[in-house]
Amino acid sequence: MKKGHKKTKYDIAVIGLGVMGSSLARNIASKGFNVIGWDRHFEKAEAFYNEYGTDNIEVVKSFKEVHEDLKKPGKYLLMVPAGAPVDDVMKKLQPHLDKGDIVIDAGNSLFTDTQRRTEEWAKKGIHYVGMGVSGGEEGALRGPSIMPGGTKGDYKNLKPILEKIAAKDFNGGPCVTHIGTDGAGHYVKMVHNGIEYGVMQMMAEGYSILKNVYGLTPPEIAKIFTKYNKGKLKSYLFEIATPILEREDDFKKGYLIDYILDKAGQKGTGRWVAIDALKRGAVLPTITMAVYARSVSAFKDERIKLAKKFKKPKVKPTIPLNKFVKLLEDALYAGMISSYAQGMELIRIAAEEEKWKLNFAEITRIWEGGCIIRADLLNFLHKAYTSAKGKHVHLFEIKEVQKALEKDLPAWRKVVGYSAELGVPAPALGTSLAYFESITTGTLSANFIQGLRDFFGAHTYERIDKKGTFHTPWSNLEL
Repeated sequence: MKKGHKKTKYDIAVIGLGVMGSSLARNIASKGFNVIGWDRHFEKAEAFYNEYGTDNIEVVKSFKEVHEDLKKPGKYLLMVPAGAPVDDVMKKLQPHLDKGDIVIDAGNSLFTDTQRRTEEWAKKGIHYVGMGVSGGEEGALRGPSIMPGGTKGDYKNLKPILEKIAAKDFNGGPCVTHIGTDGAGHYVKMVHNGIEYGVMQMMAEGYSILKNVYGLTPPEIAKIFTKYNKGKLKSYLFEIATPILEREDDFKKGYLIDYILDKAGQKGTGRWVAIDALKRGAVLPTITMAVYARSVSAFKDERIKLAKKFKKPKVKPTIPLNKFVKLLEDALYAGMISSYAQGMELIRIAAEEEKWKLNFAEITRIWEGGCIIRADLLNFLHKAYTSAKGKHVHLFEIKEVQKALEKDLPAWRKVVGYSAELGVPAPALGTSLAYFESITTGTLSANFIQGLRDFFGAHTYERIDKKGTFHTPWSNLEL
């Protein structure tokens, strides 16, 4: 049974009318496309139509009706939870799919699942496209950053809709581009989320120092973050930090932030990217530490017990507040560049192993608008990658990035050392600096590790002056 206006044919079907699905459906319809919607709970579809239905939005009860009313080739946009629910919907949708139809998985699916589904459905003549979408509910409605995988032909078919609904970059271009084949779109979105973890954790560490060392109130910290948002740290996350810190509590006197339990949640993408980095041998300390920081926060009872046994040093701040505010701004900026560099290196390594042809300038460009990590910094990185002319180079190799890091490095080192001295945990800022120091050091201490490994396990080592592998009979104590 149909609900609403009857159109001869619809441009796209949205499968799953939850928060993100309904927002995307409204966005697509507002750009002049005809949308047909379906949800496994038809009452949810009805409620969506009753609130937002227009001449070019329809909801139906069955996949059969969806199939009958779609233009060919059919375009099916899936907005269902990642994992088994996607496979379940695809199984039910299969009898109503025609060869050449395009199924777009716009949820946060694990990229390996997308690769598997792409291969499985290609055998049935169905084009399966994994597509990362960032921006939350507001972005989905007003314009997200969109990261589609699939073939170039798939992107050509979807481009008219995707370019219309995407956010705009700093030059007014659509924040969408064809990322690469099979799981590339979901992979880039996964790493995007990992970078998001790192950025938020570093922001939280700055908040912690300002609160616990300088004793600032939430509104006072909000003023500092507002100032940051007018400078080189201008970004969506700093923009929303102000209303979060200024919000008064509805139940007690004071500010809401002080009553929010310090246990951070996570939905899996941060863990996925950390695990994938370990599997590939990539270096991802900031993002991995940000995941660990959320995990540590979950052990609230243990933290309370141990906090009573280990007293923090009672050290008064030795840096005046006005000076520290500037140091923190520079440290956060450098730390965020480091987090991006780690994420982009992981993408580079994955691209080589998965045989994806990726454009790093384009990836940073489409993150300029719509997505959670959108920031002025992205425009700087886009220009930096553009200057590299498509070459696969480490972000730190680019001259413009070098200048920025060299300028902020003293502040970065100062803030990390200062937090350690005061007993305030700053794991993400610390590991972002440690990554920089390590990756820019020509000779590390790994030679000592190799000596130890060769002693206890005869694992051998290489020399700096001769080719080949070597083993030394270190002493009669050798195991």
